[in-house]
Amino acid sequence: MNVDFPSCLSKALIAGLLVLNIFSIQGQDTLYFNLSSPHSAVVTHLQNLQGESYHPEVAAQVFNQELVSKERARKLAVKLKQIWDGEGHFIAVEDIPNNPQHIDSLSGRHKYVVVSKYPQIFLVKYGNRWQYAESSYSAIDRLHNTVYPFGADFLVNLFPESAHKQFLGLQLWQYLGVLLLLVFGWLVFQLFTLIFKKILANVVHRLGYQDQFDAFIRPIAKPFSLIVAILLILAVLPLLQLPVNVSRYFFVGLKIVIPVLGVIIFYVLADILSLYLAKMASLTESTMDDQLIPIVRRSLKLFVILVGALFLLHNLDINITALLAGLSIGGLAVALAAQDTLKNLFGSVMIFLDRPFQIGDWISGDGFDGTVEEVGFRSTRIRTFSNSLVSIPNGRLSDLTIDNHGLRTFRRFKTYLALTYDTAPASIEAFVSGVHKLIEQHPHTRKDFFEVRLNQLGDFSLNVLLYVFFEVPDWSAELKARHEVLLQILELADSLQVRFAFPTQTLHMETFPGELPLTPGSEEDMSILKQKLDQYFQKNPE
Repeated sequence: MNVDFPSCLSKALIAGLLVLNIFSIQGQDTLYFNLSSPHSAVVTHLQNLQGESYHPEVAAQVFNQELVSKERARKLAVKLKQIWDGEGHFIAVEDIPNNPQHIDSLSGRHKYVVVSKYPQIFLVKYGNRWQYAESSYSAIDRLHNTVYPFGADFLVNLFPESAHKQFLGLQLWQYLGVLLLLVFGWLVFQLFTLIFKKILANVVHRLGYQDQFDAFIRPIAKPFSLIVAILLILAVLPLLQLPVNVSRYFFVGLKIVIPVLGVIIFYVLADILSLYLAKMASLTESTMDDQLIPIVRRSLKLFVILVGALFLLHNLDINITALLAGLSIGGLAVALAAQDTLKNLFGSVMIFLDRPFQIGDWISGDGFDGTVEEVGFRSTRIRTFSNSLVSIPNGRLSDLTIDNHGLRTFRRFKTYLALTYDTAPASIEAFVSGVHKLIEQHPHTRKDFFEVRLNQLGDFSLNVLLYVFFEVPDWSAELKARHEVLLQILELADSLQVRFAFPTQTLHMETFPGELPLTPGSEEDMSILKQKLDQYFQKNPE
């Protein structure tokens, strides 16, 4: 068995250097740091800034001291730790890659972002060491000034030395700080609630919107005031310098409450906006606008809930981009399964855009005839004349030929006035002229086009055609106009002694015993008829 001892020895030395990069001597103690991988670098940084093992000069090794001084590196290490703790970012070191050759999948470089919320702060590989990139140094300063605008030691310096004693993991001044912070938040909450309920209420009442204030604005006074108080608490909380395990739960809890309160506020604001839109819609003639308001209200509220859910997931550090990508793939399957629902949704959009009918219109089509009551997302509801309610999917309705009786400018009325066969021609002429004049005098008839003519010789009557149009807004007004015209026709017929026919049968006997037949059949009879015909045309020349 052949063993290459020089090769094995060199590999062992390299492995040893990758596992332990030695060197920081303090007095008689030798402290070790390991920067061989992203995992080791983060552990070196964080573990050497804990209360029981506070060695900032060792933690400073995660910063390239060929680029900055030791003192500057030490301050950067402390600042970065204060940022993570103050923002409540618990870094799960077991999830950090321990591969010395780790490569970022996006950039293709030896790079690792410790906290995804701050991509400007990241580790890179300098030779065999993983250290924070030079561009991260200024980003740490800016972020620290944002988290601690008054300085990280602002509250610490306000308390005497005796308040720095530790009890159950926290110093006494931190317990007192939490108590003062809660009192401060409660006072802010009460102040803004007072502003809403008193000052703003007086202004709104003077403008004449008291009902709207009581119904909509007053319910959001407390949620809005609570959001303001929470935001102020979040701004001051880092100054307490609580351990990350404690501040993490504070931040998570408060960041969950904020989206929930925001949803409550905007949910009520959707009602306020809908109220304004309804007022604007009432100024238009179209009733479709009035029907659109409830749909807009429901859509806004659904949008508010979805956005609130996304903010909640974002505050819980859940990758929304990956979630939405997964939903888009699943959405394709849902769309295929719910294609009828989507068809009805697009049908609703087309109905609202094209406006083939309005609420209250009388429409008829394939299998329906009635008045439109409601246009929803999925279907349109039609009240039939038998008082039943028909729901037609909007996808089907948008493809049908719809006869909108409600958009008629004139409403046609066609009927026959049946006169008895014994009515004299002169009486018929006088009757037709009289009906003609009645239509001209009626206030709701179309004057430029109507017909009153003797039109048919029926089985049992002489039929006069009455063809007229009424200029009325709805069916009830049309029935009233019909009633008035027909009643006047009856009065006219009574004055002219013209009788209306009804179905009758008359039995005629062709022959009687000892009598001549009633029908002309001889040549003499035909000659007599010819004489009468000549006499008629002599009296009535062309």
